[in-house]
Amino acid sequence: MSTHPKILVTSSGGKTGLPVALQLLEKGVPVRAFVHRNDHRAETLTRAGADVFVGNQYDVSDLREAMQGVQRAYQCAPTAPNGLHFNAAFTVAAAEAKLEHVVTLGQWLSSADHPSLFTREVYLSDALARLSLDTTVTSVDPGWFADNYLMVLDAAVHLGIFTMPLGAGDEKKNAPPSNEDIARVVVGALLDPQSHSGKRFRPTGPALLSPNEIAAAMGRALGRKVTYMDISEKMLTKALRANPPSNYSEAAVSQLALYANEYRRGTFAVNAPTQDVAIVGGREPEAFEDIVRRYVVAQPNLRPSFGRRLSALVGFLKILATPALDLAKVQSDRDYAQTKKPQFSQESEEWARTHAPQHSVLKHLKSV
Repeated sequence: MSTHPKILVTSSGGKTGLPVALQLLEKGVPVRAFVHRNDHRAETLTRAGADVFVGNQYDVSDLREAMQGVQRAYQCAPTAPNGLHFNAAFTVAAAEAKLEHVVTLGQWLSSADHPSLFTREVYLSDALARLSLDTTVTSVDPGWFADNYLMVLDAAVHLGIFTMPLGAGDEKKNAPPSNEDIARVVVGALLDPQSHSGKRFRPTGPALLSPNEIAAAMGRALGRKVTYMDISEKMLTKALRANPPSNYSEAAVSQLALYANEYRRGTFAVNAPTQDVAIVGGREPEAFEDIVRRYVVAQPNLRPSFGRRLSALVGFLKILATPALDLAKVQSDRDYAQTKKPQFSQESEEWARTHAPQHSVLKHLKSV
């Protein structure tokens, strides 16, 4: 019998939820994996030894049931405009269950007046999670995931181009973490709440990279030349509408465009890279090139062939013919809550104060 407390992992079929659950199981920790349907991911979790719970994460009754016999939990809201509803329902159920510790997935951008509704909801959710006196909380706040670049990997493989609205190709603006490294930090915080409760961690990759360096790393992993092409946000929305990733709605696309704006502003470069993956996760963070190699091995459809190259070319032409998404209309049609004075992260005094670059602190100390 395991001596570890049982841990609930929400969004267990997701980008970080699945590796969190599997890493815990590898360590012999009993896991209740909350999934929204019985599919191949649920089967993978069952084979690994998880207690799989199929339910609706927005339903407080299902969350209450899932938390029976659980002592700790990973709170990971789905990428959706109703993430605050999930987090509120989770917080109610967690308070009733008197969970001893919760690790919540937040955002590096999180601020009260951000233009992104999703980001403002993350800010409020984090505050809600910390209201309970019975439960300690650790926040894991990644920035731009390595996984985001891989949405356009097909074009890199078959056409030799890496297209995103990331600004100048030679500016180092992000240290991208893998889903698995984010999960390692979550797992480390779940297993040692005494050391990590009340803290915030920001997992990153090992080095700041420019878009040109991202393209070059893709090229090395793929065995071909890949060139970065800066595109407009309008073109990004056309691409995502023409060939949408499985978990991206128009609402999610509208928010991704705002995050690309933050990318160009250099917000993801602030205070990066960190040592959180090594210190909390217990291993050095994975290099971006190695992440790409893993993805290529796992996806046979990415192997070059004439047919796949032709399909990629057709997909590119389809992008050109697809209407752009009207970002303002998406928010208006969905009646998104608005903030009086929207501010990108670095424009916010609160964000700047709580996310001060380490080199500024060191510079101050040297001058004293």
